Amino acid sequence: MKTITIEELEQLTPGSVTIVDVRPADTYQRGTFEGAINVPMKEFVDRYEEIPKDKPVWVLCHTGERSLDYVELLCSHGYDAGNITGGYRAYLRLQLERFMKEEDARKEKTKEIERSLIKKFRKSIWRSFTRAIQKYDLIQEGDKIAVCISGGKDSMLMAKLMQELQRHGKFPFELVFLVMNPGYNEDNWKIIQDNAKLLDIPLTVFESDIFNIVAEVDRNPCYLCARMRRGYLYSHAKELGCNKIALGHHFDDVIETILMGMLYSGKVETMMPKLHSKNFEGMELIRPLYMVKEADIEAWRDYHQLHFIQCACRFTENCATCGGEKGSKRDEMTELIKHFRQVSDVIEYNIFNSVHNINLRTVIGYHKDDQEYNFLDDYDEWGRKDADGEDRKGFFGKSES
Repeated sequence: MKTITIEELEQLTPGSVTIVDVRPADTYQRGTFEGAINVPMKEFVDRYEEIPKDKPVWVLCHTGERSLDYVELLCSHGYDAGNITGGYRAYLRLQLERFMKEEDARKEKTKEIERSLIKKFRKSIWRSFTRAIQKYDLIQEGDKIAVCISGGKDSMLMAKLMQELQRHGKFPFELVFLVMNPGYNEDNWKIIQDNAKLLDIPLTVFESDIFNIVAEVDRNPCYLCARMRRGYLYSHAKELGCNKIALGHHFDDVIETILMGMLYSGKVETMMPKLHSKNFEGMELIRPLYMVKEADIEAWRDYHQLHFIQCACRFTENCATCGGEKGSKRDEMTELIKHFRQVSDVIEYNIFNSVHNINLRTVIGYHKDDQEYNFLDDYDEWGRKDADGEDRKGFFGKSES
């Protein structure tokens, strides 16, 4: 099979070849190799005949791996086709490296990004961020917070917001911008470092071998990886003297979790804005982006033409977030919420508010830790007290009248 690097592709005469980007349409629209046409993976079998045969065809995906199947398909139908090594990720890395060499341009870009958070994105991002900080009492004076950075858009934005809050906030607190390298490939690791430099985020890095460990796991490797990553982050943050870790989960993650619990687990629960650690005494987890929508994060990213890593694990690089097929339960919730947003502009907020406003008198049962309650436990007693007009106490000792 023929292959070509991004550098070699750039040297070709424009128009002498056809470049086919097989990533999803919305991803393609955010950026692609100059002159590339889009034939998404999900539509490729039905649409590949639209690709002209009069010149060589080079196929582009996110990593340079998924595209191999489509090159084979084209070759089997008489095309002179080849694969672009490293995919769009290699192109992003190359573009970012070139930009980072221009020191003055980089510094001006950093200032532009900082200004935008309190001007252009003041309402959609900055206010939502600070509202969550205040509403859920996420930061106190004297805190030392490990801001955990994975390299994606969410954690990178969170890091910048936390830095701006530290600079301009009402009380002092400390930040450590903590990055664990669990075995990133060279391209992803370079992109993380360059983006941190562009955003003026000083990284504190430590290594782990999590990717190698989960490589041997057949069932739920992503769940195991997430649990292990969090444990490593807690442990290292505590060693650095931190009392909190901050994760980049946003508004969409919260409402997706609510729906998944209801539809697939048969329970009402949510992703909490903050949690005390059960295994690391004195440590707490906070989620500063709790009220920031993913669409607004994407708007910030695209406005500044920033490019972050997506699914960094080398075992899942071809998942939905990187242009592969959808299929996870969270993907289903994302699509469902997208539909709800087309139907009404209040449904997503009602989902979010539903776990803030539970009426214990109108639910069949609930529990707290190892205590359980069913409405039949004191149904008749409550009925008599209602008839007598007496105030009654609920399961948690609060008035239910």
